[in-house]
Amino acid sequence: MQDLLFLVPLLPLVSSIILLLLAGRLSPMLVAVFGVGSMALAAILTLLIGIEFLGMGGDSFQQVLFNWLPIAGAPLNFGLHLDQLSLVMMGVITGVGWMIHWYAAAYMFGDKDVQRFFVYMNLFVFAMLMLVLGDSLVLLYLGWEGVGLCSFLLIGFWQHKADNVVAAKKAFIVTRVGDTAMMIGLLILFSEFGSLHITTIVDSTVQVSQSNLWLACLLLVGGAVGKSAQLPLQTWLPDAMAGPTPVSALIHAATMVTAGVYLIARMHPLFLQVEGILNLVAWIGALTLVLAGVAALAQTDIKRILAYSTMSQIGYMFLGLGALAFDGAIFHLMTHAFFKALLFLTAGSIILKMHHQQDIFKMGGLFKSLPLTSTFLLIGLLALVAFPGSSGFFSKEAILAATYEAHTAGPTLWWIGVLGAFLTSLYSFRLLFIVCFGPANHDLKEADYKASSQLVVPLLPLVTLAVIGGFISLDFSLVFGPAHHPHIPLWIEWMPVAASLVGFILAWALYFPRKAMQANDGVISHFCRDGLGFDWLYEQIFTKPLQLFARINKSDVIDHFYHFVGWLNFSLNEVLVISQNGKLRWYLFGTLAGCALMLGGLLWWR
Repeated sequence: MQDLLFLVPLLPLVSSIILLLLAGRLSPMLVAVFGVGSMALAAILTLLIGIEFLGMGGDSFQQVLFNWLPIAGAPLNFGLHLDQLSLVMMGVITGVGWMIHWYAAAYMFGDKDVQRFFVYMNLFVFAMLMLVLGDSLVLLYLGWEGVGLCSFLLIGFWQHKADNVVAAKKAFIVTRVGDTAMMIGLLILFSEFGSLHITTIVDSTVQVSQSNLWLACLLLVGGAVGKSAQLPLQTWLPDAMAGPTPVSALIHAATMVTAGVYLIARMHPLFLQVEGILNLVAWIGALTLVLAGVAALAQTDIKRILAYSTMSQIGYMFLGLGALAFDGAIFHLMTHAFFKALLFLTAGSIILKMHHQQDIFKMGGLFKSLPLTSTFLLIGLLALVAFPGSSGFFSKEAILAATYEAHTAGPTLWWIGVLGAFLTSLYSFRLLFIVCFGPANHDLKEADYKASSQLVVPLLPLVTLAVIGGFISLDFSLVFGPAHHPHIPLWIEWMPVAASLVGFILAWALYFPRKAMQANDGVISHFCRDGLGFDWLYEQIFTKPLQLFARINKSDVIDHFYHFVGWLNFSLNEVLVISQNGKLRWYLFGTLAGCALMLGGLLWWR
């Protein structure tokens, strides 16, 4: 079965091409068959390949499809690499992606551009699969840019909405900063190692410049920060919620924001050679998880709350990477995919029920009107807050335990992680109490809840995995080395749970319904709701100075040159107009004068 590895990324690509070529010629049912069916086949094939791969011991498998580009005299193969890390990533992308596609077929039912939607969605999955399966940094980077392009297309899918277009541009531009840094980092690696094959670089024993290696790793971290929405390039993610809800689920659970975590995990041998870089990764994650938690507390849009929760959970993954808990970070990536896809798709069901209303203070009482959907929301939130026994509990505990004994800054970072657990619990139960148990601020009697069964069925596997996903045993020993199980005091293990309990109690005291609730309009709330002022800061530092520079240099030397060329042509034209006056004697004179000049020139040259 491993020989069929190439089919896993090929299936969504072929489906995307077919849907593109047959645009406007397929019924909605056939669009769903191609869009969802290709993902189902890719997921089933991934499962079969995984069973065979693990049964054979989990040794890495290389599949060279063809020789691609010669670089510096050495051939660069178009090849795929399968190991324990890429298998887990492939399973998350195809498995969770299948459920999201299935849900999207019902969610987007009736949209006139549903075929274009699945063209982008399947292309998105193909790009992410190439990112995690590519055996070279060239293929990884092509997939990296591919998910950036597809996110731009999907966030701005509803082009008639100005906010969507602005959000798509913002996501594309902000992530370009990180992508540019990453590209420069890859060029430095090529100059040092003379190769772009991942295994060649990470297994190399060649002596390289430590300063260049440090710079390359720093630039790779910049790329990871941009794609995974970590400080200071996190501003694009909340605005990206303007796109359709299945797009939000795919970006947050199975594709784009996990790319940065995968990049650092895949290239971890390089980071281990450079002093201080992984400490930087840990601090970026720690600061992001706290600031995102604070911002989530002030949000009123249900999808923006979940967006900030994603930012925070990716922060935990960065914290784990920085604490050398690479296996714990990938474990949390997997469990996060389960419960975050569940949360976004459940939110999508609520939004449909509420006639596309996303303000949590205009919902309320949904546990009575939508008991099943509210139960799914509760299960997803319990996994998010790492309730004991849920999938999120095991993976987050693994990260925090490793962080505590990681290095000299370990206890400090651990306390920040505990603070993040408190904030996660507080904003999660705030959301639950207001949406499901708050006073009803709506009338759902006449609501048209379309395709309800089709929206529920794809959630069932995600609910199951959100509950039991933490019991899945992942072995990364051949990628990250033997697993290390830290021995820490019992109180250290249960402190995050205690912090979550305090968050629950505070949320109960503040938000459990006793009277009608409304959003806080204070200065601090607005500051947090606007992303803690990062957008304003970047506008002052970058946008306004650039606009001023453009105004000052609007008429520069180049513009003056072009204006002179235009004036010269206009003046010559005026001269020619004078000569073309319709009088025959002037034409005859001009002809004779021209002949005389040519004859004089010939005689002079002789």
